[in-house]
Amino acid sequence: MLDLGFVRDNLPLLEEKLRLRGMDPAEVLKDFREIDTQRRSAITQMETLKAERNRATEEIAHLKKSGQDASAQVEQTKAGREKLQELEKAVEEQDGRLRQLLTGIPNLPHASVPAGKSADDNVEVRRWGTPPTFDFTAKPHWELGEQLGILDLERATKLTGARFAVYWDLGAKLERALANFMLDLHTGEHGYTEVLPPYLVNSDSMYGTGQLPKFAADLFRVPHGEKDLWLIPTAEVPVTNLYRDEVLDISRLPVSLTAYTPCFRSEAGSYGKDVRGIIRQHQFQKVELVKFAHPDHSYEELEALTRNAEMVLQKLGLHYRVMALCAGDMGFSSAKTYDIEVWLPGQQVFREISSCSNFESFQARRANIRFKPEGKGKTEFVHTLNGSALAVGRTWLAVLENYQQADGTVMLPEALRPYMGTDRITPKKF
Repeated sequence: MLDLGFVRDNLPLLEEKLRLRGMDPAEVLKDFREIDTQRRSAITQMETLKAERNRATEEIAHLKKSGQDASAQVEQTKAGREKLQELEKAVEEQDGRLRQLLTGIPNLPHASVPAGKSADDNVEVRRWGTPPTFDFTAKPHWELGEQLGILDLERATKLTGARFAVYWDLGAKLERALANFMLDLHTGEHGYTEVLPPYLVNSDSMYGTGQLPKFAADLFRVPHGEKDLWLIPTAEVPVTNLYRDEVLDISRLPVSLTAYTPCFRSEAGSYGKDVRGIIRQHQFQKVELVKFAHPDHSYEELEALTRNAEMVLQKLGLHYRVMALCAGDMGFSSAKTYDIEVWLPGQQVFREISSCSNFESFQARRANIRFKPEGKGKTEFVHTLNGSALAVGRTWLAVLENYQQADGTVMLPEALRPYMGTDRITPKKF
């Protein structure tokens, strides 16, 4: 969420940034100016009335002490009290309307974010590796998974419905091996602290990272007594909210955390997209990186976090590219985002496998996560960052498609062999 004072003082800039995002400023900001003007006018009137009340109270006390009639002043004070209550109610109502408006305003794109309206305008930053070459026609992962007997979408549909998957034998083990490999890399080489958070969170947590109220339709809600709980769409939500309403010691910054969790997304509005295989699922697993950084260094941390995510693909020998998202393709809360896209030879496309973002103080303001700068008495909001490192299911399918062999088996990257206890996945039926 943006600061109210910043919005008030920078409306032309805000309108410009909203247009960069492809949004209509009038639709997003609505009647902000009118509400804010009414609120500030009511507050001024309240302060004036309070000053008059204090003077009247002193006058009444003086009159009574000297034995004079103070009834007129008492009636005047009573009328002022009623007017003050009306103003307080008006300010409370206007505060609510302003909060609602502010929660609907997206973060402002950083100056380095490319202009553009859609994914077609994203800018390639770099590539790593080369795509594999085959002397046969490469198959997509859904064919490979079925033929190997390790991916079962039909039984998953029977158990739950569309866009769920069952993994068998070495398919299940590969999922687990990838998660362990990623966690070992990030905790051992990159210095992240592993955390295992709950998979259900309250509405305050969803609000803190920007999922609520705007994206409720994309979430799985679980009624629980008088309150709602929500299945997490990403570990970003519980891990970022670990420090909600806390003040971090500046000496701890940056705080770098990693978590492996399932993720649950209703994918509202995405029906008909990526229906084959496991590209777009209602439940999938992901290793997440989350950072709490000093505002002066958050963009350095974004570069480091992105490189940490890339390292997973490099150690697995998977060809990829890094894309800087344009303003019109960025998420609601992000100030700058890099997408890492892995090459899938069975589909002849690059697919997003990680999204690494700097939210600046946008989430921290909503979640009230602060730090105390050296030599200053007032706290400031930290900058929050996160990125997938990586989406495990998409890494799983990337391994299958890139390491498939002519005989129908899949060779495993050397980095995974100690975790798998084998160098190859061969067909097996269940």
